[in-house]
Amino acid sequence: MGMGSKEILQVVELFSNEKGIPKGVVFEAVEQALATATRKRYEGEEADIRVTIDRVAGTYDTFRRWLVVPDDHLAILGSELTTEEALEMDPSLNIGDIHEVQVDNVEFGRIEAQTAKQVIVQRVREAEREKVVADYANRLNGLINGSVKKVTRDAIIVDLGGTAEALLPRENLIGREIFRINDRVRAVLHEIRSEGRGPQLILSRNSPRFLIELFRIEVPEIAEETIEIRGAARDPGLRAKIAVKTNDGRIDPIGACVGMRGARVQAVSNELNGERVDIVLWDDNPAQLVINAMSPAEVSSIVVDEDSRSMDLAVTQDNLAQAIGRGGQNVRLASELTGWKLNVMSEEQAEERQEAESEKLVNMFIARLDVDEELARILVDEGFTSVDEVAYVPVEEMLGIDGFEEELVETLRTRARDVLLTAALSGEDSTGEPADDLLAMEFMTPALAYQLADRGVCTMEDLAELSVDELTQFDGVDESLAAALIMKAREPWFADEDAQENEQE
Repeated sequence: MGMGSKEILQVVELFSNEKGIPKGVVFEAVEQALATATRKRYEGEEADIRVTIDRVAGTYDTFRRWLVVPDDHLAILGSELTTEEALEMDPSLNIGDIHEVQVDNVEFGRIEAQTAKQVIVQRVREAEREKVVADYANRLNGLINGSVKKVTRDAIIVDLGGTAEALLPRENLIGREIFRINDRVRAVLHEIRSEGRGPQLILSRNSPRFLIELFRIEVPEIAEETIEIRGAARDPGLRAKIAVKTNDGRIDPIGACVGMRGARVQAVSNELNGERVDIVLWDDNPAQLVINAMSPAEVSSIVVDEDSRSMDLAVTQDNLAQAIGRGGQNVRLASELTGWKLNVMSEEQAEERQEAESEKLVNMFIARLDVDEELARILVDEGFTSVDEVAYVPVEEMLGIDGFEEELVETLRTRARDVLLTAALSGEDSTGEPADDLLAMEFMTPALAYQLADRGVCTMEDLAELSVDELTQFDGVDESLAAALIMKAREPWFADEDAQENEQE
């Protein structure tokens, strides 16, 4: 028996028999402890030490290792060799080889035993963490039951039975709910953190997922997948909306989720501290889905803007407050549920908006196609919204409009194409739209505004950067008008400067 070999075998026996830790793990920990102790002998060098213990006799050997690196690498002093240094030690060494030299063993004494113990404890903890992660990996987003083990300022520690515990952070609770030690807790497994220290299983009671999982328990049809929940949005503790659909025509998905006399939805609501849940029918048509999601408020008309993924919803005046909801709650939840930005307004506002839009389009056609107001209005009423449409809509459709003769149609199309061609030649991809502030300026005419927009001058700010000379290039602009317009456009600049000066004084 060599020095310390008896002690090594004792340590291994102690940990593997009493603590039930595999012998291999203990041997590795002792090897690590011995290597750490050996490294201390090489002051100021990064020595790479390997210790191997004979698993039967408990004797051990210590080696120092160097890696041979290419010459363009900076060799780490003490654990790497340049090819030149390697050749001096052993001519047969190649790049990537490891050169080993046996060195004297250190004693396995009390300090080494302590180090080994720390390593072992660390290893055991890691193994336990890995086991918890493995056990719960397939339960992510599922419901978890436990009891409160400890309550801290920032979180609630939940005992899940076995060695597993989870963290329910304050910000994942519903409102100001209070839990005491030993209370039962239900939550959804929100996140599993496998790396790093600290808690790994993070729970949540305020995520939409928790709501969905509660319905899955209360509504057997959801667990059986005859009804699916297509979306959920929550204002935790106050109000929520879920969208449901079924592929089975015999089932009423909303009725199934509400339950007899509302029993099922009530059970969910009770778990969520009285959160009111609206259950709406899913629809693949976004506009219909939004109308359903806005319930109980009724939508009287809807304008969909695909590009900005937004919709304008008009409701009757007496429906307005309900449609928006307390603090905007109803429309916010409907928006989250459907994934569309929703603007709610009264029918009057919607009409005003519609008229303002029409007015803008009428002015645009007057300016760009050089037509009179009456003709421009007919185009707008017939649903034309851009010069492109006038240029490319089939001739038959335009001839179908009352009072549109072939000659007129030809003229309109030619003018529209000229406008598009000019825009393409001037390097603007398409005809620009003048901003509201440009259109509303004093001395501005729609015709000029659209001319400017086609050259990329779309806002008052853009106009402010032009010179008088540049502006007189446009049709019907003389120097005095140009100067007046530019001064007007630059007013905000001077206002900003005055404001800054006032602040400085």
